[in-house]
Amino acid sequence: MWQSLAVKDSPQGKKIRVDLVSQQGQAIFRIQDEGIGIPPEDRERVFETFYRASNAGTIQGTGLGLAIAKKCVDLLGGQITLESEVGVGTTVTVILPLNPIPT
Repeated sequence: MWQSLAVKDSPQGKKIRVDLVSQQGQAIFRIQDEGIGIPPEDRERVFETFYRASNAGTIQGTGLGLAIAKKCVDLLGGQITLESEVGVGTTVTVILPLNPIPT
């Protein structure tokens, strides 16, 4: 899911970096693109259902990708964070416990 978001929002020929590491009982998944970036005023809302950043323009999408990702991560007891700079790109980091505590 995250890879498809990065591909969709990155101009052709730009790099997408994917990292997965395991440390201190956690899986840390990071995906970094060189896409359009997300304006500061939109960053707090990108995990809301159907919300699209103000600079999405004609890029196809429904505003569900990050909302679904956040819900899945929350259900697994993890964390998802986003760092972004307009015109530079976005990094999404997901941290999941390797041995989740049943709820």
